[in-house]
Amino acid sequence: MTIRIGNCSGYYGDRISAMREMLEGGDLDYLTGDYLAELTMLILGRDQLKDPSRGYARTFLRQVTDCFALAQEKGVKIVANAGGVNPAGLAEALREAAQEQGVEVAIAHVEGDDLRHRTDELGLGDALTANAYLGAFGIAAALEAGADIVVTGRVTDASVVVGPAIHAHGWQRGDLDALAGAVVAGHVIECGTQATGGNYSGFRELDLSAPLGFPIAEIDADGSTVITKHASAGGSVTVDTVTAQLVYEIQGPAYGNPDVVTQLDSIELAQEGPDRVRISGVRGVLPPPTTKVCLNALGGFRNSVAFQLTGLDIPAKASWIRAQMEASLAADVPDEVIWHLDRTDTFDPATQAQATSILYCHARSSRQEPVGRSFSDAAVQVALASYPGFYLMAPPSKGEPFGEYRAAYVPQDTVPHVVVLPDGTRLDIAPPSETAPFAPDARLDEPRPAAPPADAGETRQVPLGEIAYARSGDKGGNANVGVWIPVDHPQRGAAYAWLAAELTPERVRELLPEAAGLEVEVHPLPRIAAVNVIVHGLLGAGVASSTRLDPQAKAVGEWLRARVVTVPASLIPAVGA
Repeated sequence: MTIRIGNCSGYYGDRISAMREMLEGGDLDYLTGDYLAELTMLILGRDQLKDPSRGYARTFLRQVTDCFALAQEKGVKIVANAGGVNPAGLAEALREAAQEQGVEVAIAHVEGDDLRHRTDELGLGDALTANAYLGAFGIAAALEAGADIVVTGRVTDASVVVGPAIHAHGWQRGDLDALAGAVVAGHVIECGTQATGGNYSGFRELDLSAPLGFPIAEIDADGSTVITKHASAGGSVTVDTVTAQLVYEIQGPAYGNPDVVTQLDSIELAQEGPDRVRISGVRGVLPPPTTKVCLNALGGFRNSVAFQLTGLDIPAKASWIRAQMEASLAADVPDEVIWHLDRTDTFDPATQAQATSILYCHARSSRQEPVGRSFSDAAVQVALASYPGFYLMAPPSKGEPFGEYRAAYVPQDTVPHVVVLPDGTRLDIAPPSETAPFAPDARLDEPRPAAPPADAGETRQVPLGEIAYARSGDKGGNANVGVWIPVDHPQRGAAYAWLAAELTPERVRELLPEAAGLEVEVHPLPRIAAVNVIVHGLLGAGVASSTRLDPQAKAVGEWLRARVVTVPASLIPAVGA
């Protein structure tokens, strides 16, 4: 038996029409959505501080309210982690909406992940939100009890897909390879249209005449999967679009989940037909004894201002305004002031934009006053008394609170995993009885050292993107960059050998100077011709507090592709090939 599991959301704020599009677009057994990210947990935690009845993804409530009858007509069950920090509140809001429409629908929710009131007991420190990552067996139990809709708090992203697969195929905790296969399927489709061409380096090869469609995972009883989409939906499903999502936001060849550790270095991909990519060979090993906890705390207050510097004498202009700002802030100095000059100006500029650089000033403090009105006044009040051509990118604002993210790990058996069934019955889900120590760099087989061709012959200097694609993102304060050789490269094996030899930690630091002095890991994934690069600490204390231009590292992969490297000429595809 094969089940079809669709996705209709990759984040809180994704396309609101996607649930209806997926239900109307073709056959599905289950429809899932991922609404939570590390930053989202902070946003929802702050929402609940203002109103205790909030704390869940309200867009999901709108989507389901619009689609109650349609989902029932199609026989599709809905599973989503949209409960955020208040899954019980979301379940109740859904029941009220269903009652208003006169629709009979069985709604269950999963809870237990919220550890806010146990942080001292568990040694987690102060936190606004503290949510453990739960596995998929609670979702499966809710479906087994007849739930039409299951909403959860912080489960792993893949769990909303793994849960339906467990239920449909009757898997047990010992079915490690099957569970691992479903984890991979969930990882591929959980970010929605990123599996059909979104954020994809090879976007120019796609048909972009229609909006990108959301992906579907067809999961077999052994855990092998075909990734596809509705025929009418835009975008493409290829080995490369699937690879792009596989290497996204991972931390090594071993991908930990509370139910199974998936060996990403075991994955085999094959184009089975148009918009159909088969994932097979996935191996799983025993889950870890601990589970991750997402902790968000209020870090203080921050403010930023961006000065436009135009024309000649850019360094001198930057130095003058910096001295003026620091003098104005001296009476109540922020805890931290960060300056960053982006030299985007060019010689003999044909436009004013080409003549302009941007000087950023970021200030953070445990108190609002040093980064509030006094900070904004310091930037504005020198407007007529500073460098020639003074103007700001945007008006300064009042200081806003920011959050800091950190991860912790607690034993799985200390975290309650509770399913509240449609009839109100509470069911405890036992943690795995067998576990094993977890190491993200653990491999199934040690790959043979990659080396470039013995005689490289003629070489050329070209951007790395001439031969490789990439995708990047954030994991807490770390940046992850997956780089791979496209499947249609005429010498993919040789090109991958060169790539794996080229991207050493030392070389990554050279190509990405922001990584100088930071810990860099590089993990080869030869079966999919990819390397996984992790730059520790590039994002500081996470997206909510980062002052980088790109705080979630979404474009670091494209930056890396733009860097010039020396490549054997024989490995550079001919234009139009």
